[in-house]
Amino acid sequence: MYFDKVKADNAINFIRQLKHTKGKWKGVFFTLLPWQEQALRDIFGTVRDDGRRQYTMAYLEIPKKMGKSELAAAVALQGLCADNEWAAEVYGCAADRAQASLVFDVAVDMVDQNPTLKKNIKPVLSQKRLVYMPTKSFYQVLSAEAFTKHGLNVSRVVFDEIHAQPNRELFDVLTEGSGDAREQPLYFIISTAGNDPDRQSIGWETHQMAVDILTGVKHDPTFYAMIYGLDRDNRRIWKGQEYETIDAELEDEEQWRKVWIDKKIWEKVNPSLGHTVAWEKAEEQFTRAAGNLAKERNFRWLRLNSWEKLKTTGWLGLDFWDLCKAKIQLDRLRGRPCYAGLDLSSKIDMTAFVLLFPPDDINRKWIVLPIFWVPEDAVPERVRTDKVKYDEWVQQGYLKTTPGNVIDYNFIEKEIIDLRGVYDIQEIGFDPWNAMQTAVNLENEDLTMVEVRQGYKSMSPAMKEIEQLARGKKLIHSGHPILRWNVGNVEIKMDENENIRPVKGKGIERIDGLVALINAMARAMLNEDTRSVYEDRGVITV
Repeated sequence: MYFDKVKADNAINFIRQLKHTKGKWKGVFFTLLPWQEQALRDIFGTVRDDGRRQYTMAYLEIPKKMGKSELAAAVALQGLCADNEWAAEVYGCAADRAQASLVFDVAVDMVDQNPTLKKNIKPVLSQKRLVYMPTKSFYQVLSAEAFTKHGLNVSRVVFDEIHAQPNRELFDVLTEGSGDAREQPLYFIISTAGNDPDRQSIGWETHQMAVDILTGVKHDPTFYAMIYGLDRDNRRIWKGQEYETIDAELEDEEQWRKVWIDKKIWEKVNPSLGHTVAWEKAEEQFTRAAGNLAKERNFRWLRLNSWEKLKTTGWLGLDFWDLCKAKIQLDRLRGRPCYAGLDLSSKIDMTAFVLLFPPDDINRKWIVLPIFWVPEDAVPERVRTDKVKYDEWVQQGYLKTTPGNVIDYNFIEKEIIDLRGVYDIQEIGFDPWNAMQTAVNLENEDLTMVEVRQGYKSMSPAMKEIEQLARGKKLIHSGHPILRWNVGNVEIKMDENENIRPVKGKGIERIDGLVALINAMARAMLNEDTRSVYEDRGVITV
């Protein structure tokens, strides 16, 4: 094994003839940052004694916004056009077609900006394919959603975000034997850390292989590894192919927080910081995340490349919720327009109905009015099994009961219809699971029922709005103990786009009231300006 500078230079020089495709860098020749050039020189310049490339697998793990897509597109085009391979087959892979197309679309733009490549490459955009006519080679998008297992003769694979693969099938098909007929196949994997609490994915497996090679635990001369990120479990700060040991007990949350909020560490694990992403952007995202456990977790995951273990995180702290407690004058709410949310329970659990009143000229904040029901005969059993004081809540009037030992939907429907005579209920948002018959019955009573699907798309905007209102003390509730209990129980799941949805913790924790409130807000947001008029013009004094 030795280093061949000519081979490294050839690959680097090809990439330098390409142009960037995004933002202020659009149209500028590709200038490799130090970490990018080191990786490419190592990968393309390290050769065996017979002159073929040493590395067949290259794994680069970096935070978001470090120039990953541009580098991946450049490597794909180099494999298509400049790797001395007749009829090369280059595949761009990701978990789904949309993700795989991101790198492909960058490559198409790079080709359009290079007259020589544009002359020699035929795009077949409907198939997400580029054909390099001089060597009859092609670059094709594949995804885990749809691919053929047969007939692949791989010369290069560019694998984007391997952590997001739903299973290992596509990875195994492409890396196990499909490139055996090629002189020097290359599997180029570039990814961020994964949201993988169970540590079972092919992304984690490949990450761990890279760690083992870099730490000397395993030896594989064909596997190239480079990692930038934080490793809480092993107290490491990865800086490419080296790491620093963190001198702190990171099991302690305060110690861990002191580490990851340190901007010196941000710089160490973000090799393109100040180039592909401005310092101010990272600081702004941290400021927005501070104090919000879910957003802080996403910051560590995406900005600091930390493999996070928690599946869910807490939501709004009860301290913020409690600051919104105030006396509600029910007589002033009579006849006022409001939106309702219904979370209908199974036979023996609690059902929640929440009325949400938008601001008006008298009440300048959002007002929350919750109602809960439980089967009367089931109360003693719920107290015994859940260890929750349902019986006290019934006695205090916070929890209503329906006759019998299972929830009486007709009883609840009648009470909702009676509420329509007191308040001007515009719409009722409901979870369609287990509630369709109730919804039909209430529709027949001239109440407007609207399904609110219990996923990220429907729930995230409403949940974020409730949080913003509570943090800004622009929401009022009476301190209802069951709703407070629900708010304290809720955890959230967040996707990589920072969309959120509620989930309940393990065991007996209930979140019915909060789900009903989210359903109500989801409908209110589509019909009301959620900003108070006083934010725009202030209070008019006459």
